[in-house]
Amino acid sequence: MLEGIIIKGYSGFYYVQAGSEVWECTLRGKYRVKNQDFLVGDRVLIRPVSDRKGVIEKVFERKNQLVRPPVANVEQVIIVMSVDSPPPDLMLLDRLLVVAEFHGLAVVIVFNKADLVAPAAMDKYRSVYEGIGYPVILSSARTLAGVDALRERLKDRISVLAGPSGVGKSSLLNAVQPGLSLKTGDVSHKTKRGRHTTRHVELLRLADGGFVADTPGFSRLNLTGMTREELAGYFPELARLEGSCRFSSCLHHTEPDCAVRGALDAGLIDSGRYHHYLYLLEEVISNERRY
Repeated sequence: MLEGIIIKGYSGFYYVQAGSEVWECTLRGKYRVKNQDFLVGDRVLIRPVSDRKGVIEKVFERKNQLVRPPVANVEQVIIVMSVDSPPPDLMLLDRLLVVAEFHGLAVVIVFNKADLVAPAAMDKYRSVYEGIGYPVILSSARTLAGVDALRERLKDRISVLAGPSGVGKSSLLNAVQPGLSLKTGDVSHKTKRGRHTTRHVELLRLADGGFVADTPGFSRLNLTGMTREELAGYFPELARLEGSCRFSSCLHHTEPDCAVRGALDAGLIDSGRYHHYLYLLEEVISNERRY
């Protein structure tokens, strides 16, 4: 038996990285009967049957599971936003941060295409998110700025790159490890959005150790599964003020003597982040009523 990790799967076959080799595997009969789902990132035991071909005999319990992208056992999320062409979608960034916090995943924020704007323009983004406590990398796939820092963050971990299309995720991975030869796409001049270049989820093995999933671009993630009372806990700067409001059930919206709004008025909380919190709060409340 060999232990490995599913790195891709299609047409009924699963490709398992075991050591330095990739095995093409099918499912043992009991799994087909149970109709169990198998995800990229699943850790499995395989039984070799011929040259680089095997059968999956056991699936280990997952540490976590993401729905979009469908990946298991992720250790960290690398959120990539461009600082220009297209401009950063900070609403999506904060939504992705909430989802990562919800799943208990470590986060690194990468602001890419740093060569397109003045340093002052980049610093305003970095200061906000570093002030909250998130690691931030300013990068450029063109000049290779920040690539070494990103490579070090990816080392020996299972990571997912997330962010909208056109921000340079695939270009960055190509810079981190030349030879991956991932497809890259230009930004549409008409819509100012990127064109999808990644069509399926696949774990890519990195030379320095670890795996990274280059995932299809997306523009929206639903916040199902969380309650209105929980949401503020996924904003670290709001979570630090827990218990400081007049009411223990404070949602930091219109309640009197709210410590969060007091910190906002004092300039201690970024107004953009706070307004994104209110937007997501309305969404979470709407989801509660729907389900």
